[in-house]
Amino acid sequence: MNTGSDEPGEVAVASDETGTDEVHGEEHRGLGSRAPEFIKARRALHVSWQVGVFIIGLAVVGAGIIMLPLPGPGWVVIFGGMAIWATEFVWAQLVLRWTKRKVTEAAQRALDPKVRRRNIILTSVGLVIVGVLVGVYLWKFGITMPWKIKDQ
Repeated sequence: MNTGSDEPGEVAVASDETGTDEVHGEEHRGLGSRAPEFIKARRALHVSWQVGVFIIGLAVVGAGIIMLPLPGPGWVVIFGGMAIWATEFVWAQLVLRWTKRKVTEAAQRALDPKVRRRNIILTSVGLVIVGVLVGVYLWKFGITMPWKIKDQ
């Protein structure tokens, strides 16, 4: 649980490797702990704070993992737990920055007219195939559930 600094009050700083000089509307703070200064000033209190943040983040991430196969916003909750971890841990901050960058790139690619056209064509073809399969099923068996079909 290293915050990247051994001295109280210091913040670890990592370079932004995106290669762009764009401003995304957020201030770029250094990496490291966001704990209040009076907590960072006392080593035992700071470690206790980090353990608490880790446990709370772990519980939220665990709940998100459970929600993946069950009803619920699993990925949103997992990223919420990562955001909780990112308040204290540099590795979580770096993971969230990488994830945010990848989501932004994917959104830009999805808005490309060629990609949108391809997706619309593939969706239409898929819907036609499903419609044909449903039509064949209804023509052959009528509106009877598969588990009630008698041997013919």
